Order: sequence, then C-alpha cells, then structure tokens
Amino acid sequence: MLFDRVLIANRGEIAVRIARTLRALGVESVAVHTPSDAGARHVREADLAVEVPGYLDIEAVVAAALATGARAVHPGYGFLAENGAFARRCAEAGLVFVGPPAAAIDAMGDKIRAKATVSAAGVPVVPGAAEPGDALEEWRDFPALIKPSAGGGGKGMVLVRSAAELPDALESARRTARAAFGDGTLLIERYVERPRHIEIQVLADTHGDVVHLGERECSLQRRHQKIVEEAPSPFLTGETRAAMGAAAVEAARAVGYVGAGTVEFIVDGTTGAYHFMEMNTRLQVEHPVTELVTGLDLVELQLRVAAGERLPFAQDDVRLDGHAVEARVYAEDPARGFLPTGGRVLLLREPGGAAPGPVAGGGAVVRVDSGLAEGGVVGSEFDPMLSKVIAWAPDRASALRTLDRALSRTAVLGVVTNVPFLRALIAHPAVEAGELDTGLVERVLPELVPADGTPPDDVLAAAALVFHAMPQGDDPWEVTDGWRVGECAWTTWRLESRAGVHAVPVRGLPEESAEVRLGGQSLPARVRRDGSGLAVTLAGRTEHYLCVRRGDTLWLGRDGAAWSFTRHLIGDPGDRARAAGAGDGVVRSPMPGTVLVVKTQPGERVSEGQPLVIVEAMKMEHTVTAPCDGVIADLPAQAGRPVDMDAVLAVVTPEGAAASRATPDGVRP
Repeated sequence: MLFDRVLIANRGEIAVRIARTLRALGVESVAVHTPSDAGARHVREADLAVEVPGYLDIEAVVAAALATGARAVHPGYGFLAENGAFARRCAEAGLVFVGPPAAAIDAMGDKIRAKATVSAAGVPVVPGAAEPGDALEEWRDFPALIKPSAGGGGKGMVLVRSAAELPDALESARRTARAAFGDGTLLIERYVERPRHIEIQVLADTHGDVVHLGERECSLQRRHQKIVEEAPSPFLTGETRAAMGAAAVEAARAVGYVGAGTVEFIVDGTTGAYHFMEMNTRLQVEHPVTELVTGLDLVELQLRVAAGERLPFAQDDVRLDGHAVEARVYAEDPARGFLPTGGRVLLLREPGGAAPGPVAGGGAVVRVDSGLAEGGVVGSEFDPMLSKVIAWAPDRASALRTLDRALSRTAVLGVVTNVPFLRALIAHPAVEAGELDTGLVERVLPELVPADGTPPDDVLAAAALVFHAMPQGDDPWEVTDGWRVGECAWTTWRLESRAGVHAVPVRGLPEESAEVRLGGQSLPARVRRDGSGLAVTLAGRTEHYLCVRRGDTLWLGRDGAAWSFTRHLIGDPGDRARAAGAGDGVVRSPMPGTVLVVKTQPGERVSEGQPLVIVEAMKMEHTVTAPCDGVIADLPAQAGRPVDMDAVLAVVTPEGAAASRATPDGVRP
C-alpha cells in the first residue's frame, strides 16, 4: 500500500517534479522551506508546507515530517539525499526513507570505499590513491583528477597536469569538499584523456530483484558539471550496453542496494574500455531522459519500492524507444566565464509539458522540469540550475532539433541564463555527430560564447526604439519624437549592457515611422505591440521580442536569449567599472556571493595574476587576482562577508604610482 502523505526534503525543480508524481498517485505532498524560500514554487505546489532553518537540518526536517503526519520522506537529489545519518534518523523516527538503506549510502557515498566494494565484485575500477592511507602529495602519474571522497555533482573536482600544480589543487579541493560535504577526505585517480562519461540507471526492490534501465551519456560537461545528457548513448553497442548494465547490477547487489541509483563509468572513447567511477545512491538530475525512452516514472517506482512492492517488470521487459536529450538551464553568464548570476524573474516563458512519460504516438515531445515562477528571486544561496528542458523524438537528430526549438522558446527575463550557449552547443558539428568526450566543451568554448557578450546591432536598435517610444516622465514636453522646425532631430540613447555602454541615435515616432543610425547608416524602423511582446521592424525585417521595463532598466528576450539595458543620462560614467583586471588597480567581485578566503593584507606587495581573494557563490569558487604589480592600498574584502557583483574587494596601487592612491568614494562590499 502506498503512503498517504510524503515529505519532500528538497527545493526547486526536483521538489516540484516529485510533487507532480505524488499528485498523480493521489498522495499528499509536504514541502519544507527556509525563510527566504517561503514564496517559492515548490512551496506553492505542495499540499502542506513547513518552515525549517535549513535544508541540511536533519532534526528540523524529521520534525516537520512527524508534525504533518507524513509517513515517508523523499530526499530528491543534493542536500540530504546521500546522507546515511539522515536515512538512519528517518528510520529511528518511524519514517520510510525513499532511497537505499543507510549502509548502502555509506558504502557508495564514500568513493574510496565504493571502489574497493565494486572491485571485489569484479567491476573494473580506475587506478588511483586515497586518503587516509595514501599521501596524495606524492602522486606522480599525471594528468590526474582529484575528487572529494564524500562528494558528487563535480563539486571539488580538480584536474592536475603536473606535480607543481598539485599542492594548490589539493588545498582547493579539500576546502570545497569541507564546505559542500562536511568532509575534506580526498582521492586521486589517473585521468583518462578524452573520456566519455556514461552512467547506468539501476532499480532494486526489497525482494532481491535488480534491473538496469540502460545508459545515459553525460559527456558534455564544463568544469566536471554536466550540461547536456542523453539516452541512449550514441557510442555504445548493444553488446557493450549489456556488459556495462550487468556490471552495474553487480555493483548494486554488492551493497544490498534498494531503490533507484546510478552507476557511473568512465569509458575510453578510443578502445571502449570502461571503469567504475562512482555510484550515486539517489535519483539523478538527468533521470528524465531515461523516463522518456523507457516510458517509466522513476519517482513512482521509488515510492512503490519504498512501500515494499516488487518491481513490476524483469530485465527482459525493459525496452529503449527513441532518443531523449536534456539541457540544464543555469543562472550563469557565459560571457563572463559562466559566473553565477541572479535576480528577480520578471517574465517567464517555458515550452512543452511536464509529464514524466510514457511517450506515445511517435511524435516529438518536449518536457520541462522547472522550479521557476514569475516574481521569484534567484539568489546565490543554492545551486545555479533553474530548470531542465528535455526533448524526445524517434531518432537522435530529431531529438536535437526538437530540443533546439524548445530552447528558442525559453525566456527568463530578469536573470541572465546559459540558454544561448546551450543552443550553440547542441548545434556544434561534433555534438551532432555524437563525437563526445568530457573535454569537448572546453575545447570548443570560443566557438560557443561571444568574445565580449556585446548585443547584436539589431537588438541595440530595438532597445533604443523601445526607450524612444516609451514616455520618460510626466512632463508633456518630454516627447522624444525629435520634432523641430525643418526636420526631426536625432536623440542619442546611451544604453548600458553587461558588455559596456552603447550610443544609438533615433529620431521620429517609433510606432509610426522612425529611423535608427547604426554603423553610419540610417535605417527605417517601427515598433508595434505584439501580444505580450513587441514587433520591431528594422530596414524591412521584423523581429519579435518579449519585453519588460522596470524604471530605467529594460529587458528584451528573443530566441532563447535575453539582454538587459540601463538608460544612461548626461553625466553618468561612460563605462561601468568592470571586474578584476581593471587598469586602475581596483579589484571588483565578478559575481554576487560570499568572500571565502582573503589571501593578502594591506601594504603587501603583490604581482600581476597573484590570487588576492576567493569569492564563492552557489558552491562555486572564483579566485580574483591582482590586475598589476603593486602594493595593496586598501582591502575592503572580509572573509565570511557577502558581496554584490562589482563590489570593491581590493585596491592595488601600481608600481611607480603614488602610495596615497584612494579607493573610489563610498564603494564597499
């Protein structure tokens, strides 16, 4: 018998997705939330909600379940999902943990122990060394990959190519591991050049049945974080799929696994040799692609297994139909090195539906798993993933085309996202050909990201026209049609984007007949309302935009991309001070976040490129360096203090400059 009420110990898109299946099964859902998440979408879509101090507070989460009468707890992924102590505490409180036994979590959650366990079961593993028994500082087989033993999701993983890089890499990985997982234990492994990352989805019940549901290819990564995943892999043969699936099943049996889990392998893209990497004892972010090609709801199966039911099918019953591809939408700015962003969601458009499966009818399907809602705030407290856009089609090429169309209809105005980057990535020839490896994205990055993020000329023209068409105040004489005796005058709009300030001259009435001057040419232009957006015609060509204006800031969206512009008045600075590297020696935060480490002090002599401050946002570290040789004249940054984007972290007086150089007035983190 299924549970009548389940608490979801998570937030964001996965909490919304779990609640969707609970609702379909007639099971009530209980959400937990921190004070800042009180208005979040996952709270609004649950039947009940309880405030907790934090998502990692085991006692508070268990108390919330007991207080609301929940019989089971679903941890989703991240947070407490792979915490053996949480699973044990649930059992002590009489709650069913929707996941594997605590012993299996402990065995597979520790990468060092996991490798030993599966190796004993005959599963091939990657050669490496591990703490506490091995001195990682003595490792000399490069390139190598450092990993937190207790970690997952790519956090804390560092690629090291020489012995000289090793000490700093170990320090950084250990610091991230402690912050993200509460455990600084590390391991190091031989790094396979141009590997493919392929994982096998397994399911096991309490009756001894264990099956696999095929594989997912997760080779498209950046900094060890998955970006695009697909099922099945375009690389595996049926024979290799069967062998890897059997190995994954044995790995699950070796620890008495129960529920849904994923066994991850590193696969040599040349030889096809595969090695166990780790097992994730939870639902994976990329589980929707498996659901779409198998027609199964993995969350429903998790709940049924947790309730003691037997798996309703055997291995021979599993069929993979068609192809599915998923793209992760992140709050990050590709033009600024993928640094985390944030802000209020002013306008939201998401394509497709939200059903987990099955697929029927043979046509293309688009699914969106999202935790976003208009009016919600994206902050720097949590992981920057906002949603997932998933496409299914009968074949891989059609699935990629369907995903691209879906991304082109995705709009999040108010928050900079990676959607244009995702579209460029899935259209790259290597991706279309299925020639993937975990280093591909980094190698082709210059082809995927604009050099400076400057908006296209037609977008700049559209922004200027919108400002020109909208009233600027209550004064009736502030009409911007440029009328005067003889001919219309030009009004030059100075618009600031994240790439700098742009001057765009406009004259006339945009809703009737106007002109825009671009590149020395005067082009006829017109703006008209188009449903919830605007249609902008420039030199006879019409583009459709979503549009939101808040005071002097304008957001435009088109084809999955979004741009923001701020109106500059006479006397405003010509360029906003940029991040670290400014020629005036002022070092600014490249993203909103928290100062993690300050590596210098006032009066210290520093060299160009020397690390000064480490800023963290959404569990991502960014090292800010000295823009020039000189002396630290001022150091507003303090460890543990929050900072805004472009806040001053330090001021370096360049060599030869006056030591009395001042910090910009009134600018502090």
